[in-house]
Amino acid sequence: MAEHGLDGYYKIRDAVTVPVGEAVFQPRDFTWLARLQAEAEIAAGTPELTLAVQGISCAGCVWLIEKVFHQQPGALDIETDAQLGRMRLRWTRGVFDAPAFARLLQSFNYLAGPPGEEPTVPESRRLVRRVGLAAAFSMNVMLFTLPAYFGMAATFPYARLFGTLSLVFATLSLLTGGMYFLGRAVAALRAGSMHIDLPIALGILGAYLGSLYGWLAHREEFVYFDFVSAFILLMLVGRWAQTAAVERNRHRLLRDAGRPQPVRVETPVGTEERAADRLAPGDVFFVRSGQVIPVESRLLSAAATVGTAWISGEADPRECRAGVQVPAGAVNLGRDEIRLHATQPWAESLLAELLRPAGRDGYRHRFLEQVIRGYLFAILFIATATGLGWWLGTHDAVRTWSVVTAVLVVSCPCAIGLAFPLADEIATTALRRAGVFVRSADLWPRLKQVRKIIFDKTGTLTRETPVLTNPEELAQLAPTPRAALLALVRDNPHPASQALHEALLAGGPPDPAPAGEFREDPGFGVTLRNKHGCWSLGRPGWRGNFWSADLPEADHDTEFALEGVGLARFRLADAVRPDAAVEIAALQRRGFLVCILSGDRREKVEAMAAALGIKERDARAEFTPQEKAAWLRQLDRRDTLMLGDGANDSLAFDAAFVRGTPVIHRGVLEGKADFYYLGRGLAGLRRMFEVNDARRHTQGWLLAFSIAYNLVAVGLAVAGRMSPLLAAVLMPVSSLLTLAIVAGGMRRWLAR
Repeated sequence: MAEHGLDGYYKIRDAVTVPVGEAVFQPRDFTWLARLQAEAEIAAGTPELTLAVQGISCAGCVWLIEKVFHQQPGALDIETDAQLGRMRLRWTRGVFDAPAFARLLQSFNYLAGPPGEEPTVPESRRLVRRVGLAAAFSMNVMLFTLPAYFGMAATFPYARLFGTLSLVFATLSLLTGGMYFLGRAVAALRAGSMHIDLPIALGILGAYLGSLYGWLAHREEFVYFDFVSAFILLMLVGRWAQTAAVERNRHRLLRDAGRPQPVRVETPVGTEERAADRLAPGDVFFVRSGQVIPVESRLLSAAATVGTAWISGEADPRECRAGVQVPAGAVNLGRDEIRLHATQPWAESLLAELLRPAGRDGYRHRFLEQVIRGYLFAILFIATATGLGWWLGTHDAVRTWSVVTAVLVVSCPCAIGLAFPLADEIATTALRRAGVFVRSADLWPRLKQVRKIIFDKTGTLTRETPVLTNPEELAQLAPTPRAALLALVRDNPHPASQALHEALLAGGPPDPAPAGEFREDPGFGVTLRNKHGCWSLGRPGWRGNFWSADLPEADHDTEFALEGVGLARFRLADAVRPDAAVEIAALQRRGFLVCILSGDRREKVEAMAAALGIKERDARAEFTPQEKAAWLRQLDRRDTLMLGDGANDSLAFDAAFVRGTPVIHRGVLEGKADFYYLGRGLAGLRRMFEVNDARRHTQGWLLAFSIAYNLVAVGLAVAGRMSPLLAAVLMPVSSLLTLAIVAGGMRRWLAR
């Protein structure tokens, strides 16, 4: 940061920041961005481009992105919308380099992507407008109601005017804020469900209609306009807090990032860019380094190295020769472009099947529905019984109706409408601190049902790239060889290169990579020829590397040499996430059945299961994506949690009750996930269950308080002792007490 003059970020960043993931080290193809920039510069006027951006978490992120932009040559103006995850750039034609800016942002953990469809206005933003209007109307109602509470007589010349103005502003509050809950309650009833908005809507409507009657009949004991407006405001604030917490996590992700990028297709007159879904059998096309092969194809290039971990779960790269069938979803791990012959259309591709959106059964929170049903039944029964009792005892219709109105008013569910959403918001924020981001509002009730946790292996229990197990080999390299090695591994998607690239950068910034001529021998390695000679990095024994006589032979994976003289031998291994064994043991102690479901080789899966304390019968290996989904459907009793990272997990995701992913830069599973988690460990997963336990206990206390409050308040109303002034005092007092219960119940997580 300091070298770019950006250390001011640490002064203004939010306390909760997104952990840096492995995506910062991985090469990304920005050919699409260069094309968009070229198209923008053809148009008249100042070039302009809108892009999606992932990773914005606070005002500090916006400041950092804009600061980096203005340091680029030709940069003119940038507008960053943190809530929607978008940025609009304007620059000087022919000077600004958009791909270079995107790569620099990636080094700071911000990923740029195509803008996709214009996003709709988030619900939280619409709610903010309603909250603002409701607050203004509520203050005006209070302004015109307070004189009556302070002794203004009904005969005062302006008393009727004040009452009328209270009616006007309460009506406006009902129209702007109350209709939000009324509309959702009606929709829920039509769908046959008992939604939380139903008792809220009943409370609002009952209090408003009773107050309207009181104003028309000049009966002050019916008028609760201040209660109506304040209740609507509090319910809107609670709903906004709940909605915004989830939306912030959703908008951190790139949209439409999962579909394969366009490929270059041969035509009779040259080549053209073509979308993956327009490929047809017989098309000859090219796939760049790091790009996904969209359809099953026959390799026309002499050789290629492809990765299938994303599509099959098999961690080791495949070495392919001309004529071999390459599966859809494989990734070109070489530095050079490869040429292929499509043998199927996109619609029949396995990748298309895995990326196809799938519907999901709506989850009904049965316990909450029972609470709402019980609340409605109790209130309606009490109101009816009270009305009958007062009518039979007094035969005074006005008095009877005033008591019934008081019952409906004071029984408004503040705890359910305000404190429940606040507990959810605190829980969501607590998880963000642990690197877990909630995307689905119904995650919390689903977690209570989970009894089985299924892990994919590659990229989920392990890190995405292998790790260097003998870093001392890097440490002994002189600056010039380190710089040459950096040049060989930088922008190289091969897992071995990625592991070495990360290790080099972790050891401090190397010298600038030297210029030279690169050459790749697919399946063997890559060379760099410059003024120092020919540097090579590849499989052991390639190019006949020789070593000093006193250096013993070692079991290693790749060699680094200069003109055939060996400089370093590197050993690489799949890296199990550092706390995986501890966290899995903790989950098992909580009573969860933990399984591994992988497409990787059986011996590797069984070895990992043994190392993590998972029973052999619970470790499934060499499963295709379809077999994964079928097995999970047999296991699931609406109690499974699936954790995966690749397209091969997509069908199993569709079958799981709860879904989570550790990967958010591929754009496949994160769109389906209920939550995603960052960082290199699994501690956030256990934290999620612990936070949910605290949330559930807090909501239990809230229900107990709500029952006690209603016994007192409704008891006073039934006895005819309730007045608008007492109701106006009880509502804020009860709201403050429910907030205190939330703060007490979630105090452990508020402090973290």
